[in-house]
Formats: sequence, C-alpha cells, structure tokens
Amino acid sequence: MAFEPADFTGRTQCGSGSRSPLRDFLRTETGSAAVLVAAALIALVWANAAPSAYESFWGTHLSLRLGSHGISLDLREWINSGLMTLFFFVVGLEARREFDIGELRERRRLALPLAAGLSSMIVPIGIYLAINAGHGTEQGWGVAMSTDTAFALGLLAVVGRRMPPGLRMFILTMSVVDDFLALGVIAVAYGDRLAVPALAVGIAAFAVILLVRRLGVHAGAVYALLGVVMWAALLDSGVDPIVTGLAMGLLTYAYPAGRADLERASGLFRLFREQPTPELERHLRAGIASTISPNDRLQRMYHPWTSYLVVPVFALANTGIDVGGGRLAESFASPITLGIVAGYVVGKPLGVVAASALTTAASRGRVRLPVGWGALTAGGTLSAAAFTVSLLIATHAFEGAELADAKIGVLSTLLLSFLTSRLVTAVIAVLPPSLRRRALLGKAETIIDLAAPVDPDEDHVRGPRHAPVTIVEYGDYECPYCGRAEPVVRELLADFGDVRYVWRHLPLTDVHINARLAAEAAEAAARQGRFWDMHDLLLGHQDALRFDDLLTYASDLGLNGPRFERDLNEHAGAPRVAADVESADLSSVAGTPTFFVNGRRHHGAYDIASLSAAVRAARERAALTE
Repeated sequence: MAFEPADFTGRTQCGSGSRSPLRDFLRTETGSAAVLVAAALIALVWANAAPSAYESFWGTHLSLRLGSHGISLDLREWINSGLMTLFFFVVGLEARREFDIGELRERRRLALPLAAGLSSMIVPIGIYLAINAGHGTEQGWGVAMSTDTAFALGLLAVVGRRMPPGLRMFILTMSVVDDFLALGVIAVAYGDRLAVPALAVGIAAFAVILLVRRLGVHAGAVYALLGVVMWAALLDSGVDPIVTGLAMGLLTYAYPAGRADLERASGLFRLFREQPTPELERHLRAGIASTISPNDRLQRMYHPWTSYLVVPVFALANTGIDVGGGRLAESFASPITLGIVAGYVVGKPLGVVAASALTTAASRGRVRLPVGWGALTAGGTLSAAAFTVSLLIATHAFEGAELADAKIGVLSTLLLSFLTSRLVTAVIAVLPPSLRRRALLGKAETIIDLAAPVDPDEDHVRGPRHAPVTIVEYGDYECPYCGRAEPVVRELLADFGDVRYVWRHLPLTDVHINARLAAEAAEAAARQGRFWDMHDLLLGHQDALRFDDLLTYASDLGLNGPRFERDLNEHAGAPRVAADVESADLSSVAGTPTFFVNGRRHHGAYDIASLSAAVRAARERAALTE
C-alpha cells in the first residue's frame, strides 16, 4: 500500500498519534489563563463604569418550564450552577484519565498529591479562621482553600520555563484533588437546606446511571438525559448541582488506543472503500469511535468550551466589583481580604511543602517526590493562585460589601502568586549547576512505560553499550514517518555521544503490506552481522520493499545471497519480529514511530529540538541517581 504523507510535522501519523492528552490539557489550560484575565478585566471595567447595568444584566431571570414544573434562576445562577457543571465534568474526566492511564495508575503515587492537596487546603483554612475569629466572617473559610488550575499552569508557563515536566503533572494532580474536595465542601457546607424527596430523586438518577453503565449502554443521549434529571433534582434539593458534572466525569473510562482495535478499523475502512454503502459507513464510524476512549473523546469535545467560554463567562459574571472611592484600601483592612490573601500566599506553599515532607518521611522512602524540593516550593507558590472555585464559594458565603472584599482578596492572589513564584525561581536560577539540578529534579523514581527493558545482548543497539540515556523506537520500515524520523535520530546520536539507540519492529501489516517481510529481511541480515546496514537501506528505499528488492539489497551489502534468501523463505526472523510486536503491545504502543527515552514514553514532536530536550532531561536525572 503506497500513499503520499502530508507535510512532515515531526509527529506520528501512521498510528494513533503522539500527542498526549495530558499535554493537550496543559496547553489548553495555559492558553485559557489569558482569556480569563481579559474576562476579569472587562468585568471590572463594566462594573465600575456602569454598576447598575452590570448587576441588572446578571440579575435577569431566565425560566424553563415543562408543564407545571420549571426552573427559574437569574443569569448568574444559571452560570454558577449550570455552566460550571460542565467545568467540573471536565475536571472529573481528567481525574479519571489520571487514574486509568496517567501518573496515578500506580496507586501509591496518589499518596503525595492527596496529602499535599489536603494540607494545602487545611492550612489556608486555619490561617483564614485565625484572622477572622470574632469578626462574624468565619463562614467564608471555604473561599481560602482552592487552587485555580488554569492560572497555576498559566503562571508556570511564564515563570517556570526551566522547571521539570514532573512539576506540571504534580500541580495538575494536586489541583484535581483540590477541586474534588472543594466540590464536596460546596455541596455539604454551602448548600441550602436539604429537601429530602428531591435529594432521593437525584440519588435514584445516579443509581440508574450506574446501572446503564454496567449494562454497557454507550449512547451519550441516555447519560445526558439522566444527568439533566440528576442536576435538576439536586438543584431542588439544596445540594449544589455542579456535583453532577464531577460524578459523570469520574464514571467515564479512559484507555489507550489498542492495536487490535486500530487493525479492525482499518479492515472496516477497506470494506467501505470497496463497497461505500450507508450500512458499512455506519459500521466504520462505530469502529473508529471504539478505538478512542469515551474519556478522550469527551475531553477533546468539551475542554476547549469550558476553558475558553464557560470559565471566562463565569469570570465576567462574578468578578465585577467596585474598586473606586477608596474601596481597595477598605478591603485590605478587612479580615476577609487579609484572611484570603494570607491563606493563599502563606498557607498554600506551607501546606504543600509540609505535607510532602511528612509523607515522604512517614513512608520511609517508599513515596518519593516527583521533583526536587526547589521545584516543589515553586509549585506551592504557584498553587496560591485562586479564582474559579474560590469565587464560586464566595458567592455562597457572602453578600454586598463582604462579597466585594472576598473577590478583591481572590484577585490579589493572582499577582502575589506570580511575584512569589518569580522569587523562588530566581533563587533556584542562581544556585550552582549541581545544586540547581538537585533542587529541580531531586531523586524521584519515574514511571517506566516500557514494559520490556532493553537487553544489549538481544536488542539491536546503536551507540555505547552502557550509555546513561537509551532511546527505544518502535518502527515500521514502510511507514513514511519512520523514514523521516531517521535523519533526526542520526543527528541526535551525532550530537550526543552518551546516547544509545534501540530499534524494535512494529510492522503495521493492516496498512503496510511489505512491512513484516522488510522486518524479517533486517533480521536475516542480522544473522550475518549486518542488521544496521540493512536497516539503513530499508528506511532509505521505503517504496521498494518487495521480495526481489530485498534480495537486491542483500547483494549490494555483500551478504551470502542463498542463505539470506533461505532465511526469508523460512521466516527465520519471524520469532524475533513477533517478540518485538508483543513487547509493543505490553507497552500499549499502537502506532509508529513511538519513542521511549529511558523507559518513559516520549509524547509530542520528534524533531531534533524536542528529542534533544528529552535526552538532556533524562541525562540530568540519570546523573542525580548515580
């Protein structure tokens, strides 16, 4: 099968793609921070230029009725209880993804972000209550506890460009724990008086959702309808209905695309190509959809909407406060504002660092930090950025001037988080190189994604036998993107003398009819000690990999022709190719090229800049663990 690839982008196209869902999540959150800032500024200008118009607009009532039943809320309530349900649905999706295929698939790794997330909420609450004791404003303790993921990651992109990737993962995981606990606080501590019959209906709706999920129902409309029933019942019960979003997100499976599923989809496509009937088109759509987990599909569908529409609209509706006429001076004399600011700026970093230290000490080394202590401290200061959930709780806890004080406190945390994070990263930057590496990377154990470790006696290795950095590529000799990645690999090996490169076979036989034979040809050449010579020839002649072509390449290399032909006819290299394919399946590799750097799957581009950065990071980490 021959085809012309699209313009080379340095990303996998032959398989399931090399973009990580987590990296997409981080990219969307980071970009949305700028939109949030713009929405908050517009709200401030609007509220100060025309305060009555601002309040009048968001106080407009909107009613939905069906017969004798209906819901009537003002626009701000529709946003805070309605649209924000979608926001927490995305949070739930990301939490489930982390549990199923992310950093938390090793359950012991949950201990640290759970402890840090819990402590980074408890300590700020304690500080807030200490400052507000006796002032009659203690009920606002919930405002002082929740990190805003979008702003934390957005600030990290600005001040922490040299921070290790593990810090982003840690902040995200800790924020998921944070959001989960904050939602529980909203539902329990800031809900209205409970209406038991309506609550029973909501619980019953959730039970039906669990039942249809167990029965294997995949129709999204069924879950959407049941979710709406649950949301309406909880709204009527006095429990904040946004809990519906988190619950639905946590129920949505995440799993990597499987090679068998992809091969089945390829077969369906061939059938449709031969007979383009409506029935086969329907089967093809279903087959393609089944290769991608519901979690990935829904997250890609809704995450941009929540990041670039839902949360900015929430900011527009809730950050409009009067800051004129000495209002700021009054607010910073208020225990509400002071409690929120101190809780975040002091309490968040203190809670993160203290909980991490206690957890690692109590585990006696079984639980390790994913980054160094310097990077962890920077993560604590970044987590001092409050916004979405804090403003949501503030609308439940306060009214009038007290609500304005709370909002000013929340907005102030953004600037102060930036300044303290900048200070921490500046201190780390002036440390001597060895101390700086230790402060950033520490001695954390990383998750190993490569199921079958490299064996220099069995694997095909190019480069130093005992190099500190090992790159493993699963490739297909007929995949054009593997061919285009080959010069990048060569340049990488030329630039780094301490890197070894391993090729493993993953012929995608459903799309490349000559790939398996080419892999066996490479193994036949290996039996004569010329694997890499044949490897280079095959990648250089991807459009000519038929049997006769392979015999020609063997002759060009001066191999024993009869032996080479006999090995090909008898499939002498098939067991080795099958072993590589089995190891690819164990590592959830579905497409080519797929790279692993020191056992960690490399996500994103495989151009020279991206792979060089991955090699440098792996080399620095390896140096710290020696």
